[in-house]
Amino acid sequence: MRIRLDIAYDGTHFRGWAKQPTLRTVQGTLEAALARIVGSDVQFVVAGRTDAGVHARGQVAHVDLDDEQWARIESRHGRAAHDPAGSVAGRMRGVLGAYPDVTVTRTSIAPEGFDARFSAVWRRYRYRLADEASGYDPLRRLDTTTHRGTLDAEAMDAAARTLIGLHDFAAYCKPREEATTIRTLLDYRWHRDAEGVLVAEVKADAFCHSMVRALVGACAAVGEGRLDVDDLVVLRDALTRTSEFKVLAARGLTLTEVGYPADELLASRAAQTRARRDSSAD
Repeated sequence: MRIRLDIAYDGTHFRGWAKQPTLRTVQGTLEAALARIVGSDVQFVVAGRTDAGVHARGQVAHVDLDDEQWARIESRHGRAAHDPAGSVAGRMRGVLGAYPDVTVTRTSIAPEGFDARFSAVWRRYRYRLADEASGYDPLRRLDTTTHRGTLDAEAMDAAARTLIGLHDFAAYCKPREEATTIRTLLDYRWHRDAEGVLVAEVKADAFCHSMVRALVGACAAVGEGRLDVDDLVVLRDALTRTSEFKVLAARGLTLTEVGYPADELLASRAAQTRARRDSSAD
């Protein structure tokens, strides 16, 4: 039985999503919680692995339960009798305890063909950046990066829009062996929210390692006046990492949503994504 899990977490005290020996990670914490419920080890597949310090409100994962594990879920009384898969979220929240920094907001039986990673068609991130124009809010210190001076929001937004489209983003990614850096940036824009904080909305079919934080760092350099609006395309097309801008801190970054196609297209989307990844690696 494949279960879909919708997940949120404060990444401050996690060493990223991916399970690592001796380190506290989101995957490790959630798998341990579910293992207590089903009586044996489980393994999650996630829509997008987040780095240390990165947060999520709309993370998605799936887990495959064998017959014995599923039987333990169904054997419970109460809500589980009517919606065994839906009861998993509440039971995991109970294991995680009061006021945890990670929670499962919803669980459900995954539609046929669903793969949390390969069926996804896009991921959306938000980045919060406070400058002197917005001031500092101590209650948002864990999900907002601060910047000295005042940034030009209009210039940052204009620069961001020049990068939209299908391109090789090697200049904005940390290279990984046998991994492509070609991505489709579907949307990228900046605005000031009601409190004056600079907020970036970034949406792509997928992101390579540290790509979002590099993109926001490049736009911050434009906002400072150190780079011109058109410089970001020049740097992108050079296809090499540069010291012209800084990769901004993880604390300001949150995965807000993952998009999937209609249920009848889930399996074909997963197959297409796997084929494309294999071709890129070759």
